[in-house]
Amino acid sequence: MAKLKIGVIGVGHLGRLHTKMFTQIESCEFVGVFDQNREQTLNCAKEFNVKSFETMKDLLDHVDAVSIAVTTSAHHEIAKQCLEKNKHVFVEKPITATIAEAQELVKIASDHKLNLQVGHIERFNPALVSLEKYNIAPMFIQTDRLAQFNPRGTDVAVVLDLMIHDIDIILSLVKSPVKSIDASGVAVVSDTLDIANARIEFENGAVANVTASRISQKKMRKMRMFQRDTYISLDFTDGVSEVFKLYPADEKVDAAHISYGEIGIGEKTKKVVYEQPEVLEINALKYELSLFVDSVINKTRPVVSGEDGLKALIVADTIIRKIEAAHIEDKI
Repeated sequence: MAKLKIGVIGVGHLGRLHTKMFTQIESCEFVGVFDQNREQTLNCAKEFNVKSFETMKDLLDHVDAVSIAVTTSAHHEIAKQCLEKNKHVFVEKPITATIAEAQELVKIASDHKLNLQVGHIERFNPALVSLEKYNIAPMFIQTDRLAQFNPRGTDVAVVLDLMIHDIDIILSLVKSPVKSIDASGVAVVSDTLDIANARIEFENGAVANVTASRISQKKMRKMRMFQRDTYISLDFTDGVSEVFKLYPADEKVDAAHISYGEIGIGEKTKKVVYEQPEVLEINALKYELSLFVDSVINKTRPVVSGEDGLKALIVADTIIRKIEAAHIEDKI
């Protein structure tokens, strides 16, 4: 089977990581890199011993697909050019800066029968991947994504920078349309929102309470999910998940699981059992990029499609608009 020829556009911090990973993926042939900053292009090419291109057009003439790791504001323009040149596209999250831009990219990709994948890397975090064997149907979700301040990424609100990771995961787990959204947030050290909280209600009754901050003293990336007879805790920093389940008192469970006693009375008695899914040795970025390559080769839908990226962006945009509207009302 012929290998997929791929290149990276934008070789800042993320682009360098993409380059490193693609050179390790056997199912693709890494062609080279391009960045508007020529010095940055040459440095990356030298570091990973790959070809540098002087123009994006030159790169596109030599590849089947591209990975785009430029600033969010440039996602639409560059991805559009690549798709119109019939190149499959992997673009970092968020898919674009606006909903209209995302809708256009999704349409172009569909019209040209091209794969468009969005870099929501937390979908490939070992903590979440380890839960694939479980029946996940959460009715209440609590997420906390806290980061220490880093000037990189402050060109967009924390909702698009950090919270959108959890929004994407929640939408993938709760198979129901969004019913309503309430939100609050403030700008503290940048010109955009640095802290935000949102309550998302779904038509099936599920609720998600989502918090994100990029000015915290300590880093935290946790999600807690509650569903009938089950509580699940995920730590995206450590890549570990924990599951607490209720079983009928007389039901036999795996000997490797830990019993925490019983709750209830009489026939309603149930035992509390603790399970820790196997910690998987996965490099989330490499896994994410390799699945993109596989989806193109096998002509299958990307795990995180352009449509998925658009849905997450719509929710994120609604959250930002709710916060902005509240601030305007406060000033009146």
